[in-house]
Amino acid sequence: MNETVSAFQLAVVAIFVLLALYLAMLAFGRVQRYRLTEKLAAAELAGFRAELDLVIERKKQQVRESELSWNGYRKFEVWRKEMEGADICSFYLRPHDRRDLPPFRPGQYLTFQLDIPGQKKPVIRCYSLSDSPLHPDYYRLTIKRIPPPRDNPDAPPGLSSSYFHDTLNENDIIDVKAPSGHFFLDTERHHPVVLIGGGIGLTPVLSMLNTITESGSRQEAWFFYGVRNESEHVMKDHLAQLDREHDNVRLQVCYSDPTEDSREGEDYQHAERVSVDLFRRVLPSNNYDFYLCGPPPMMNAIVAGLEEWGVPEERIHFEAFGPASVKKVKEAHDGGVATDTAFEVTFARSGKKVAWSADYTSILECAEDNDVVIDFGCRAGNCGTCKTAVKEGEVALLQDVGADCEKGSCLTCVSAPRSNLVLDA
Repeated sequence: MNETVSAFQLAVVAIFVLLALYLAMLAFGRVQRYRLTEKLAAAELAGFRAELDLVIERKKQQVRESELSWNGYRKFEVWRKEMEGADICSFYLRPHDRRDLPPFRPGQYLTFQLDIPGQKKPVIRCYSLSDSPLHPDYYRLTIKRIPPPRDNPDAPPGLSSSYFHDTLNENDIIDVKAPSGHFFLDTERHHPVVLIGGGIGLTPVLSMLNTITESGSRQEAWFFYGVRNESEHVMKDHLAQLDREHDNVRLQVCYSDPTEDSREGEDYQHAERVSVDLFRRVLPSNNYDFYLCGPPPMMNAIVAGLEEWGVPEERIHFEAFGPASVKKVKEAHDGGVATDTAFEVTFARSGKKVAWSADYTSILECAEDNDVVIDFGCRAGNCGTCKTAVKEGEVALLQDVGADCEKGSCLTCVSAPRSNLVLDA
């Protein structure tokens, strides 16, 4: 009898132990689920706070831009003038009134009104900012002295670049419009980027690279820089330092014609031109945003090559030099908008009617070829100087523009007719 009771008691104890274990496991599971839910909620809250902080910071920047920006031209002083080599000079500008400067978007440009000796009226030109916007006390631009064309060595050198190099000195005053332009790095999107500069086209993409590194961003950035050889390789030490100190930066310098003294692996990485074929060999994939600026041949080849490689149009961002390169790049980009239809262009104030030809790169060129005077500056749709009222007809833009142009007007330097046209010029 005692043995039977003992066995029964043991069984009851065992059942209670198992029940207690089961209840403990249930309780533990609830605690774990609670902790997991709590962690998820905390993570969600942290994400919400980060997003809210980003929105607040964005609003603060917009307010700051609005408060510090200006209309028209503002007086700036040439604070420093620093030669970079290869007929390239950096100009550090600070406002004459010493007020803080509005932040700009890396890749944007400044518009200048230059009083050049010997010119009947001010000359308007645009130059890209070459440093990051994280310096509220100065703007920097880096300008190459433009020599006479190779096929016409007796022609005068670049008017505005020669003025900057030879006439402007430290402490001189110049007139500057606020930063503008639609070619800029989207700093709110941290998708990997490929930054491409050819020659002096380095300047806007250098601004982008400096912004990434100075802001502490971990955004993956490949930087392709194409020049002929070390004689044209500017910002060499600075670029090497960025590559050395930031493991998210991949510097790829291309010499198309290296000299015997050039050291592969030190001075440059590739003895060839910047090309999509090189991208295919070096990049892990084509899943990047591509930002590029350079001379026409490079731009034409790269834009077309990226499209052939399957890079979506919305991930190809470019800034081009002058009217011919703009038109050629745009034609490579979307097939062009110029037409062979024999439209008639009437310049009302000049009293001239001319036949449009598809050989013209723009309405401005058509006007110049027929002795119709239209003021211009950048010849790339950025400064707005060539804006002209359209009295009758329709025009088509040859590219995206940086300058504002209200309905009923056109930027003649980057426009072509879509019908017979009457202009107030």
